[in-house]
Amino acid sequence: MESEDVTTADGSRDGTQDAHRDHDAHRDHDANRGHDANRDRDGHRERIVVAAARLLSEGGPDAVSTRAVSSAAGVQPPTIYRLFGDKQGLLDAVVAHGFTEYLSSKTAEEPTEDPVEDLRAGWDLHLGLGLANPALYSLMYGGHRPGVSSPASVAAFEMLARLIRRIAEAGRLAIPEERAAALVHAAGCGTTLTLIATPEDRRDPELSRTAREAAIAAITTDAPAAAEPGPVAAAVTLRAALPRTDALTASERGLLREWLDRIADPSGPHPRRAG
Repeated sequence: MESEDVTTADGSRDGTQDAHRDHDAHRDHDANRGHDANRDRDGHRERIVVAAARLLSEGGPDAVSTRAVSSAAGVQPPTIYRLFGDKQGLLDAVVAHGFTEYLSSKTAEEPTEDPVEDLRAGWDLHLGLGLANPALYSLMYGGHRPGVSSPASVAAFEMLARLIRRIAEAGRLAIPEERAAALVHAAGCGTTLTLIATPEDRRDPELSRTAREAAIAAITTDAPAAAEPGPVAAAVTLRAALPRTDALTASERGLLREWLDRIADPSGPHPRRAG
């Protein structure tokens, strides 16, 4: 029920409504202050990342010091630690920013009917990222401790895994998905880092194409693999389609996947079962 001012016997007005007004004003002020703080924090974060990215491009990872970034971004050093935790957190944010910016600068292409051709396009996109942003790429794939991947490189590998999954679903993958993705990833990163390390006037323009086609030939077949005799090809194709079936329970699907893994990769580290 809405409160109203009440005129008392001596002609004064009850302050209930004024009190509500004051409360609402304070609440709105606090909300606006919180919104402004978030906006300032986001503004600082973007400015710091852009400044660090510029320093990385101009001078490599060693140029991205806290002092240099804070000076270039016009913020105090504690702001960097508050927003990113440490220098590695800042570098991760810079790499993610550069990776996203590069992808958004390319025209988004819808998947074609040929997943192998889409893999070729993905390889070329990956190579283009490295050659256009050598310092960022080197940090993305070589700036972490052994066994630890940058968030951007994980996102890139997930994109590759989706391309490999489409090839498997089409029945054209000749080896297990995980091995195919790892092989293409290793070949693509190795080729890109090799070209980055080679003076531009000495780069072999055919190196990338040759490596790309060799990797694709190692993991694919010209015709649907399931059409060829043999359990391995059939297991690879069926395993790729397994997530789309709802005819099995979760435990049944897990058991079938284990069986298909063992058929698709007999030499893999699968547990031996008695009998």
